Amino acid sequence: MEPTAFPQNLVQAQRDWIRTYEALAQPHPHRNTVLRRRLLELSAQIWWHPFFTTGAGRAPTAREELRRLARERGQGTARAS
Repeated sequence: MEPTAFPQNLVQAQRDWIRTYEALAQPHPHRNTVLRRRLLELSAQIWWHPFFTTGAGRAPTAREELRRLARERGQGTARAS
């Protein structure tokens, strides 16, 4: 699949989703309810993003590519907070 030009706000939302999910996966997460609500909010934001109604966003692997790209871009900045 050729690289897709994802909107920056969509990539950032996916990166935030990954960080939030990882925080929830920790044993005895602090602020469990806040993290769960944030995860739901980000999930909806990503799922209903207008990008997925465009030609490139309709590709079967677009969501998978978004997750891969967000993980790749998050490697250098993870654990900074």
